[in-house]
Amino acid sequence: MPAVRDDAEPLAIVFGDDGLVPNNILPFLVYQGAVTLDPNHPEETIENLFDENGWGGTWRNGVYDYLHYHSTVHEVLGVARGHARVRFGGDRGQELDIRAGDVAILPAGTGHQCIRASADFCVIGAYPPGSRMEITRATPENHAKALTTIPQVARPPADPVTGKHGALMRLWR
Repeated sequence: MPAVRDDAEPLAIVFGDDGLVPNNILPFLVYQGAVTLDPNHPEETIENLFDENGWGGTWRNGVYDYLHYHSTVHEVLGVARGHARVRFGGDRGQELDIRAGDVAILPAGTGHQCIRASADFCVIGAYPPGSRMEITRATPENHAKALTTIPQVARPPADPVTGKHGALMRLWR
């Protein structure tokens, strides 16, 4: 099993609805430096961790440089390589520096946009079982629709980092 710090506890932030990005009443979570990556296979380290905790549909890429959110699914982003500055929560949200070994958990509706990234920046994304991912741009029409879909998104059965008894289970009640 991938090495996760025993004392791994995420930073929790609740972003308000700004009229274009709905965000969520559930907190955005970021585990900083929680995962010890295999230096030869960092992507696989994160993919295996997410898989062991029941999160699937994994992909490898970066974070889009335009503001978007997902109104039908929660998303986890594990940084396998490099670093980036990402704005979470929309234009009125918060910019955070994320780096290899960090994991961000975005409840449905959480805006995100890459501000800048290192050339080697690579994240692994994944979703809870049974989820359907859609990329949603921040428009008044999409915001109105998202307000009906976000409350219907089921809570995940496990924290993608620390499993069935992890912080997400406690913080997303």
